[in-house]
Amino acid sequence: MVLAVDRVYERLRADILGGVHQPGARLGEAELAEATGSSRTPVREALRRLEVEGLVEVLPHRGARVPDWTPEDLEEIYDLRMLLEGAAARRAAARIEAKDADRMDELCGLIEWAAAPGDQQDLDRVAELNAEFHGIARAAAASNRLVTMLNAVVQLPLVMRTFHRYSPDDLTRSCAHHRELVAALRARDGTWAESVMRAHVLSAKAVLLRDPPS
Repeated sequence: MVLAVDRVYERLRADILGGVHQPGARLGEAELAEATGSSRTPVREALRRLEVEGLVEVLPHRGARVPDWTPEDLEEIYDLRMLLEGAAARRAAARIEAKDADRMDELCGLIEWAAAPGDQQDLDRVAELNAEFHGIARAAAASNRLVTMLNAVVQLPLVMRTFHRYSPDDLTRSCAHHRELVAALRARDGTWAESVMRAHVLSAKAVLLRDPPS
């Protein structure tokens, strides 16, 4: 049986990651209780959980809101992600199973198709497939500590809808990184895999910190 707090938590988390609640948006307990068909108690507990994940911030005497990230916040978070994702890729190179590398290879093709310019381009689908790709790499690292630390920093790209800021060249570069990472993992070369992953995350940071087109 799903508890009310779990249901509210999942709903709010999905709404934040999906962009229903934008950065800076106030999250009033009464309004959220009405929207989720629950009382304020499970809403309050769900907001506490989301605060721990970094998806909500609670301000004294002002209530909860979706964080409005500063450039300094983004730079710090992506630098941490670079170190953690790089370490995970290095570990994964020594541990990944062939079936997982095969799935990552398949995802490369799916991402490239969804990212290609034209009427079929679907950047939300790119984000979804990209999350699966990186999830496989993190799982292959076989480190609960690394996964726990990464969970605190990998949600941000979804919140910020990073792929919607990518130029065609950015998307091409990202897809090339994916292909090279799979090659490094198949070669079981941890140094190569870590280097590719670090470059991949740093290029994503550069896109996020770049001024949006006018």
